[in-house]
Amino acid sequence: MNEDKEVKVEEVSVEQPTDAPETVAGDELQKQISELNDKYLRAVAELENTRRRTARDIESVARNRAMSVASEFLPVIDAVFAALKLSPDDSGIKSMVSAVESVFARVGIVKIESIGQPLNPQFHNAIQVVDKPTPETQSNTIIDELQTGYMFGDVVLRPAMVVVCK
Repeated sequence: MNEDKEVKVEEVSVEQPTDAPETVAGDELQKQISELNDKYLRAVAELENTRRRTARDIESVARNRAMSVASEFLPVIDAVFAALKLSPDDSGIKSMVSAVESVFARVGIVKIESIGQPLNPQFHNAIQVVDKPTPETQSNTIIDELQTGYMFGDVVLRPAMVVVCK
């Protein structure tokens, strides 16, 4: 629904029959018809533009609300994943993680991949810099993730907090 085109007003003309004599009253009537036609077309165009703007605004408000709700749930999600790290064999925690991941997939929330990636300030928040742990590790590469980052569509809900090597 992201149609940003404005509706153009088209001019419609009404022709006088060629066999009718031109009169002052006829010219005045023709002028009034043209003015009313112009007003009508402008009103229709404005109504269509208002409808499109309203639809865009409603979509934007719904998206912002969804992002706000998702941001509020991120600490809960972090706790579920932390519990999985502490008890990787617990079937209850595994089922919660599975449910969270399926809901995120349906809603459009994805994890920001970090480990092994080059640092990108748009998606990552480097909170620690360490020397190269191995000779094959490239500089400015993320070696650890302290907090997972998430995106909602093309918007970053929360950047990932990461450790980067020099």
